[in-house]
Amino acid sequence: MTQQSRSSVRTVIVPAAGMGTRFLPATKTVPKELLPVVDTPGIELIAEEAAQAGAEKLAVITAPNKQEIMEYFQSFPGLEKTLEERGRFEQLHKVRHAAELIHPVAIEQDQPLGLGHAVSLAEQALAEDEEFFGVMLPDDLVLPSGVMERMSQVRARYGGSVLCAFEVPEDEVSNYGVFDVYDPEPGDPEDVRRVKGMVEKPEPAEAPSNFVATGRYLLDREVFTALRKITPGKGGELQLTDAIELLIQEGHPVHIVIHRGKRHDLGNPGGYIPACVDFGLSHPVYGPLLRRTLSRILAEHESDTA
Repeated sequence: MTQQSRSSVRTVIVPAAGMGTRFLPATKTVPKELLPVVDTPGIELIAEEAAQAGAEKLAVITAPNKQEIMEYFQSFPGLEKTLEERGRFEQLHKVRHAAELIHPVAIEQDQPLGLGHAVSLAEQALAEDEEFFGVMLPDDLVLPSGVMERMSQVRARYGGSVLCAFEVPEDEVSNYGVFDVYDPEPGDPEDVRRVKGMVEKPEPAEAPSNFVATGRYLLDREVFTALRKITPGKGGELQLTDAIELLIQEGHPVHIVIHRGKRHDLGNPGGYIPACVDFGLSHPVYGPLLRRTLSRILAEHESDTA
């Protein structure tokens, strides 16, 4: 096994070229990835998670009209000078934090042609000796952080590709891509399963398991070869799951890590609002007031519907 195989992930790909239509009209001028969860944009939360996993490079797939995402990782000398002169050192640290986290690289996707297409564009961002890389979907906040480190450990043991999974109640499986997995072998970790395949949004009675996919991938470089072999599907989109299925068919090991935590979906207002509430309640400054305010608002709504 090479040193790279034993090390942490070095490059994380973040597909961020979508139009953010579910957040219109806000996303007419502000990319969805820059909407704040309390006071920190989702893209910075993703960058921080990637850096904690050991990544040195963040390959951000952007659209030509979404350059604000990359600008966010730049320095802001005028603002920083003003904050420093006024003694606002806590805010100064927050402003500088994103630029200090990780090295961002922009890769433009001219047309939204699927997650597989977005990932394929990032091959150019990898060094020749990088045998694997991460993919983190910015719509998904996976808590607590640390699953990518665990996925790297599983990759070091079994090779191949490793995906993140959550266990959900059976009546919820139809909302997700569901993993078909082998029974664990003696000595296998309790949180790891080898994958046979995937079923997209099955009926509960037809679901092969209740382990569902979420937006964290640790992919062997061989996935780029698979992406070149598969054909586009509906709408001309190239799907990453099709490439992973091909890897499985060709005998490449694919495993899941079952993450015992929670997930917030920042891709739509119905998931974004709870994420803000969850992070807000945990905030040392805003949490106590938010808790009292939410209790009052809930009481008012219950009174209105009584």
